[in-house]
Amino acid sequence: MTNIAQSGSDSAKACTHDFQVNCGNCRLNSICLPLALESDDIAQLDEIIQRSKPLQKNQHLYREGDDFQSVFAVRSGTLKAYKTTDDGREQVTGFYFPGEILGMDGISNNAHASSAKALETSAVCEIPFTSLEKLSALMPNLQRHFFQLMSHEITEDQQLITLLSKNSADERVASLMLSISERNARRKLSATNFRLPMSRVDIGNYLGLTVETVSRVFSRMQKMEILRVDNKEIEILDARGLRNVANLTS
Repeated sequence: MTNIAQSGSDSAKACTHDFQVNCGNCRLNSICLPLALESDDIAQLDEIIQRSKPLQKNQHLYREGDDFQSVFAVRSGTLKAYKTTDDGREQVTGFYFPGEILGMDGISNNAHASSAKALETSAVCEIPFTSLEKLSALMPNLQRHFFQLMSHEITEDQQLITLLSKNSADERVASLMLSISERNARRKLSATNFRLPMSRVDIGNYLGLTVETVSRVFSRMQKMEILRVDNKEIEILDARGLRNVANLTS
């Protein structure tokens, strides 16, 4: 999921763990930056961004209840967001891939409403929110883009609620595979061959299913020749069939 260097132009650097990568030469800037920004605007944005050492697997970026100070753009790897239930269990609320923004849940109450943890070695760009607000006031396109990101977060929350309340186990798993496929395509990676960065436990937790049910769904899709599943390696053999299982007709 992090082999961005395999696609795109050689003139742009992969957003891996390289501290020299900036917004101007990052291959993910078309995803996490508004396309209308001029080069001078991008340079100003780059000045406020902080880049620290990569997170190791299972290391937290922030924890539920931490003071909100920044939002984060994933440069490489994958992170999961989760809330802690009253009895101490994790409830996974989302997965974040390169080019995606997380941490906006802390804006309203100045404290993060969930925790974020790396599923593998991951790097992020930290964007101090106070600096982002000031810069957005000077750049209408940046402000509009940030509003769009917040709207996207709300839409995804609504889609998850619908997914958990109405859909069968097969529909839930198929919908997640399609989501990962589409997010890969946006990053110019393969939409049909990819590695799942999350465990079956995390998939089940996110989708409200047991691990055994997730495994049975994958087995059924293999028998239907919709997916090829080899541990965490996924190949979509029949994209239309997968959309049918997800109950998506368009």
